[in-house]
Amino acid sequence: MSPSLLILIPLLPLIGFTINGIGFRHVPKSLVGVIGSAATLGAFIISILAWNSFDGQPQVVKLFDWISIGQLTIPFSFQIDQLSLLMLMVVTGVGSLIHIYSIGYMHHDEGFGKFFAFLNLFLFFMLLLVMGSNYVIMFIGWEGVGLCSYLLIGFWNKVTNYNNAARKAFIMNRIGDLGFLLGIFMIIQHFGSVEYLEVFNKAANGGFGINDTVIVTITALLFVGAMGKSAQIPLYTWLPDAMAGPTPVSALIHAATMVTAGIYMVIRSNVLYSLAPATLGFVGGIGLLTALVAASIGLYQNDIKKVLAYSTVSQLGYMFLALGVGAYTSAMFHVMTHAFFKALLFLGAGSVIHAMSDEQDIRNMGGLRKHLPVTFWTFTIATFAIAGIFPLSGFFSKDEILAHVFEHNKIMWALGIVGAMMTAFYMFRLLFVTFFGDFRGTHEQEHHLHESPATMTIPLMVLAVLSAVGGLMNIPHVLGGGEALGHFMAPLFEGSKQVNPALFEGHLEHSTEYILMGVSVGAAVLAIGFAYSLFISKAVVPAADKDVTGFPKVLQNKYYIDELYDSVFVKPISKLSDILYSFGEFLIDVIVNGSGRLVQFLGGRLRLLQTGETGFYVFAMVIGIVLVLAWNFLLK
Repeated sequence: MSPSLLILIPLLPLIGFTINGIGFRHVPKSLVGVIGSAATLGAFIISILAWNSFDGQPQVVKLFDWISIGQLTIPFSFQIDQLSLLMLMVVTGVGSLIHIYSIGYMHHDEGFGKFFAFLNLFLFFMLLLVMGSNYVIMFIGWEGVGLCSYLLIGFWNKVTNYNNAARKAFIMNRIGDLGFLLGIFMIIQHFGSVEYLEVFNKAANGGFGINDTVIVTITALLFVGAMGKSAQIPLYTWLPDAMAGPTPVSALIHAATMVTAGIYMVIRSNVLYSLAPATLGFVGGIGLLTALVAASIGLYQNDIKKVLAYSTVSQLGYMFLALGVGAYTSAMFHVMTHAFFKALLFLGAGSVIHAMSDEQDIRNMGGLRKHLPVTFWTFTIATFAIAGIFPLSGFFSKDEILAHVFEHNKIMWALGIVGAMMTAFYMFRLLFVTFFGDFRGTHEQEHHLHESPATMTIPLMVLAVLSAVGGLMNIPHVLGGGEALGHFMAPLFEGSKQVNPALFEGHLEHSTEYILMGVSVGAAVLAIGFAYSLFISKAVVPAADKDVTGFPKVLQNKYYIDELYDSVFVKPISKLSDILYSFGEFLIDVIVNGSGRLVQFLGGRLRLLQTGETGFYVFAMVIGIVLVLAWNFLLK
């Protein structure tokens, strides 16, 4: 594909941002959504053309030389290969559907134009992140999506809690980004370049051994950045609070853009990580721990968006678990299927909130399937998909991850099954309590219940189809498939196979694979059955917050992690800041104000010498001459 067309992929959303951002008070409201959505659809269409014209070889498009210092040259350039093409399809495709959905969802908001400007800017930076041919371009996009998340999470900035959530997301990501930046500095120091192709070639052929200290340090620092951006323990608490933003923002952050950046970075750097199994083990351990902790918290959340938020954190944990065992393709497969069903779940939740006049507590819902049929059926498909029920997309991607984990560590696999059971339970709890039973809201809410407009329901239906059939892209051999995605991505991992072939040697018998699939689906069905018995057969409604006690109270309060961070980090730093502020005020009083008062005092005294009498001035002059002569005499 010609470079000029490739440049249009990120440029079109930037143009949309410019038009809606600079002229949001002047562009007619009817055109704002059209301009924003057309920009992303245009980028999606060009991405399809790039996909169709791809010949299997990486294409680097150099726009200009950007930074040149001594032997280090950093061009502003894009790289089109298997990984960037997959990310382009997800980001622009799902992003376009979210933009179209936003036309209906945000239509009555006074900041309609500004909202679309920020959405377009978000997409622009994410496209830079996935298209860049080096770590510095990636870092620009990395920081850009962090900025846009701050702008969009705090979009309704008249509410203090929303502003606090935006600040929390921004600051926690800065902590991770420091590690990422240090990793880039080390790459420059040891490889003399930040270009992917050059760095990975030097890593594979530069004599680095397995778990070389330099490589382990670089990969660990890069992963710190991923922990922040992709919300892994301990830098995960910002993501549930990101629900403060409008629901389309939640869908964009959780499904198509920001949180996938960490997984993308590790897959892109697979040669480095394959050289550092120690780091991979740490990545897998953090991923599994995050998956279990977040899933357990989701069991007792009652805010419809918070349930989905902890679900995202948990699913991201599964992706990092896959990366930890070297299953790079499986992680990317789950990124894609998760983008489909998680975008659908969030947009479905937005449709529910839209119908319920901004109510988000599922305890005040119930029976909505009769009033919102399209929302209900599409939400149901996404729920079955995330639960891993055959033959929906989540079954194929989740089971592929668990199969690879089983090859490496049986205990981790068993814990992964436990996490999958919790996922199935809390998602069907959400489905049953929201859409089944009797309506528990107010009479006024019930009177206004209605299905969402076509601009919102059409994206739901498209995503429902993708959630249902998305698994077809990588059907395993055991089920008669050709693992198309695996073959497509295989060239990306040739360097990894060269430096650490043992990482790719695992193989399961078909009989074992059938058993693993049966156990996985059986566990999910068991969890669904338990949820059905509680919330359908017994019509249980989650208890009021004050009535929850014991360990469920701990889960409902998210293990009190936020309170712990507040006590250990926020309050001490705030106290130290107050002390430094007071000390600064003291210094200003002593030095600045003191200097002023000293000058004022001396001036007040010295002015008394100005008497206005000529005799006094002659006398002072004579005294001065005498003192000068005496000084000169003494010096001799």
